[in-house]
Amino acid sequence: MNPIIFQALAEPNRFHIVELLREKPRAVGELADTLHIRQPQASKHLKVLADAGIVEVHPQANQRIYELSPKKFQEIDRWLDKYRAIWEGRFDALEKVLKAEKKRLGK
Repeated sequence: MNPIIFQALAEPNRFHIVELLREKPRAVGELADTLHIRQPQASKHLKVLADAGIVEVHPQANQRIYELSPKKFQEIDRWLDKYRAIWEGRFDALEKVLKAEKKRLGK
């Protein structure tokens, strides 16, 4: 997993852009207005997200429409999958401890 992805998402405005794009594709101007930032700032954030592969851009008339890249999120999901097994194992261990404690207390 390339750390550039997480560096791109670590900036609050870029993270908010991703959250907005989760709802639907949007134009740069709409994102800038929603975030209350200037359009050049929004474009700069979108370039970072595009360079990290998180968003894709599609020209439409005189606008640039941005949307999330499903491929990149599938990659993140595959990376997280390695850690899910650890989490599940720890939750299973916690469940055993809680059941034993409940039994010990007679509940």
